[in-house]
Amino acid sequence: MRGADITPRPRRSGRECGLSRSGPATWLVVGGATIIAAAALLWTLRTGFQQPLIALVFGVVIACGELSRITLPGNREIAPIATAGGIGYTFLTVVGGQAAEHSVPQVIAVTTLGLVLGELPYIAISRQPRYVDLARRLLLVALLAVLFRPLVPYLGVDPPNWWLTLTAMAVLLVITWTLDFMGAAWVRAQRLRTRYGAALADEWTAHSVIGVAIGSSGILIALASSVMGVTAVLVFLIPLLVTQVAFRRFAEIRRTYLQTVRALSRVTEVGGYVDHGHSRRVSQLARSLGRELGLREGQLLELEYASLMHDIGQLSLRDPVPQGATVFAPPGEQRRIAELGSAVIRETGVLDAVAELVRRQCEPPEGVGDGPPPLGSRIIKVANAFDDLLGQEPDASRVDAVVDRIRMDSGSEYDPRVVAALARLREQERL
Repeated sequence: MRGADITPRPRRSGRECGLSRSGPATWLVVGGATIIAAAALLWTLRTGFQQPLIALVFGVVIACGELSRITLPGNREIAPIATAGGIGYTFLTVVGGQAAEHSVPQVIAVTTLGLVLGELPYIAISRQPRYVDLARRLLLVALLAVLFRPLVPYLGVDPPNWWLTLTAMAVLLVITWTLDFMGAAWVRAQRLRTRYGAALADEWTAHSVIGVAIGSSGILIALASSVMGVTAVLVFLIPLLVTQVAFRRFAEIRRTYLQTVRALSRVTEVGGYVDHGHSRRVSQLARSLGRELGLREGQLLELEYASLMHDIGQLSLRDPVPQGATVFAPPGEQRRIAELGSAVIRETGVLDAVAELVRRQCEPPEGVGDGPPPLGSRIIKVANAFDDLLGQEPDASRVDAVVDRIRMDSGSEYDPRVVAALARLREQERL
């Protein structure tokens, strides 16, 4: 690299990059849900519960579903059974031949009580609820109730117009799920400081499959209850329970896989090839840069894997790079380390895309014979250089000096888009 000499020095641990914060969207969602829930509870307590036995059954189902909630990859919390129970209660028109008479406020009140009861065991063991996810579950049912319950008299009850009822259920469910996705993306974009379009696409990918299962279960519960009564709740929640177990196992496998990669990335630190915490810091900065550049969640996961293992090729070196700072190694040596690391990763047989990111991490923006390297590789190169150059005292003046140093080689060594993203992170005081 050209310009002033900025030599690497031992670093103190504890610096974090790209910390997420709650934005106005979170407060709006949680505040709106709180007001709606309080108003519905007061109204229902004042007017009394209609058909209390049915309300009790659905309230218990919602509480049990909230108690058995799961966390999907991407740190998304969902409660499929609780949500399906709330949807089913909203869509009830006939229960065992008797017209369902509950109002919109009662739907919201029963859902609120069920969700709160399901949260109490977690609160008892000092696990705070994720209020925004809890609020979204309530708002989904509340909006659906506001749209559907006023239509019940026009759909017919004795006998019901099944085709019209089913069409109304499906259409309104699509509308409410779409609005929920948009709201979830808004919250996520502000919390992770990423682009709204990328967050929206990620939410759709994460929730579309399980959303279809939840919505279908809710509709089936409502339709079957007209003949089977409240026993339909238990019958039609069984398939959803099986689906939830499968999603839980998938999430656990994903977490275990990431933990394994993180443990593997520490081998270079334990062996003294790189500075302590280097791989973790590069990974954190790379993810922040990726979000700033609008990468999707799947791309960010591959970027995290690659940035955690970007220095693993140093294990094959006879003489370690001084302090592990590959940014000061000759270009040929950098590419050889990257090639060695890529070969190790390819041995897994399942991380070819990650291996390619590692292989091309040391190339200039225009590439070396194979065209421009992937964006993830260009991000890793900037993140690695930043961490290698920062040194022991990551104070404001040194951070500014390192950013300026990298900016000097923008276009020749580093991708200008990535360098510009790094500068924006610095301007936002996220470095």
